[in-house]
Amino acid sequence: MPGKKSGPGRLHLPDVIRGITLISMILYHGAWDLVYIAGVNWPWYHSGGAYLWQQSICWTFILLSGFCIPLASSRRVKRGLIIFAAGLLVSAVTILFLPEDRVVFGVLTFIGSAMLIAAASYPFLERIRPAAGLCIFAYLFLVFFPVNSGYLRLFPGKMIRLPQAWYRGMYMTFLGFPDRSFYSTDYFSLLPWIFLYGAGIFLCLLIRRRGLLKSRLFMLDIPPLSFLGRHSLAVYLAHQPVLYLALELWMALRH
Repeated sequence: MPGKKSGPGRLHLPDVIRGITLISMILYHGAWDLVYIAGVNWPWYHSGGAYLWQQSICWTFILLSGFCIPLASSRRVKRGLIIFAAGLLVSAVTILFLPEDRVVFGVLTFIGSAMLIAAASYPFLERIRPAAGLCIFAYLFLVFFPVNSGYLRLFPGKMIRLPQAWYRGMYMTFLGFPDRSFYSTDYFSLLPWIFLYGAGIFLCLLIRRRGLLKSRLFMLDIPPLSFLGRHSLAVYLAHQPVLYLALELWMALRH
């Protein structure tokens, strides 16, 4: 979500980072298609390194989306509704045409929901000291990170098992307690990710309070990457159909 319209004084760095992350995401999804659709044998893709690659993409997108909330003083609700609707569209298309690879409660659904929650709670969040808010939300994200698997991590080595009765139904799945029968190739529940989103908000507030948003670093512009970053939603929606088409052509040429 851009903070300002394109023009002088725009903070280009968030767009550049978003553009870099989009390229990384497209490469990752292209690799996913090769492994799970084309049947390419690539053991590394199932390794810890590939998991870190995937996590770096989603962490950056979510943290950056939260970071941009203080930069957008208007249209937070409208933008949130648009992205939430885009998430519903992705779910509907995949359920109808790719049921084995369906996306339910994917990253767009989460980001749209997080934007709406942030829009409603931002006046309250603004009253919290940014450094304290950042520390609290970062800690809560780490505590709730294993919640989808039935646990909380109070600190390294100390896990708390949650009641299995909580893990029932689609509403609880949306919150972060997935039903045993739930399946999605892209799942981002409110918990734990809302805390990473909130950490992004407080990170921006902290940087803004210290006057660093006016630094030359945040004005850094790399036009191709900035362009991708400004059109991130369109690129996200279009990239997988394009990858599918390219993969189908590649598989047809092989035979």
